[in-house]
Amino acid sequence: MVVAESPVTFPVGDVEVSGVYARPDSPFATLVLAHGAGAGMEHPFMSGFTRGLNDDGVATLRFNFPYREAGRKFPDRPPAAIAAWRAAMDEAARQAQAHGDTGPVWAAGKSFGGRMASMAVAEGMDTAGLVYLGYPLHPPGKPEKLRDEHLYGLTLPMLFLQGTRDTFATPDLLEGVISRIGPSAVLDWIDGGDHSFAVAGKKRDAAEIGASLAPKVAEFMRSRG
Repeated sequence: MVVAESPVTFPVGDVEVSGVYARPDSPFATLVLAHGAGAGMEHPFMSGFTRGLNDDGVATLRFNFPYREAGRKFPDRPPAAIAAWRAAMDEAARQAQAHGDTGPVWAAGKSFGGRMASMAVAEGMDTAGLVYLGYPLHPPGKPEKLRDEHLYGLTLPMLFLQGTRDTFATPDLLEGVISRIGPSAVLDWIDGGDHSFAVAGKKRDAAEIGASLAPKVAEFMRSRG
């Protein structure tokens, strides 16, 4: 099934950022997706993932953070990234209302994008649930620098998709974090996957890798209503 994608723009403070909205017939939910620190919404992983979700009945909105829109390499600081998340969720709600969709709106992000989504929720952003595509629990080689404190106050459904070879999350540390969060958080390991979910010896392009994660996410969203 090919779902038409529509470019959108929306304000974040005094700047405009770009997004891509796609809606299958009668979606059961909407998912908003933010990119990681090193690549924007146009990356094949991002488009492959959202198109896979469209095939599973999910409307999607992927968007750029302001720094990416401006062509800068260094990611936005949390206040600016959180403002972008709030604006993107507002845009997704507008799109859903315009199409008469009443299903839940979820937030998801690749690495940095997912962490910023969780920080936005910790500061009061409303969403039905969170999906992390490679949560950056700590910088590579620095497991003592955990980025976890804000996660323990979150009670909404959360799915952590993580590669077992991801250098941004030592497995035993991430499992400990998930355990402390409680039953609202689910960890799904991708065997052999690195931070980009590439598996050694398994030749796939980034779009295919992104699409391969979509069924797990759609299933989790359906199971959490």
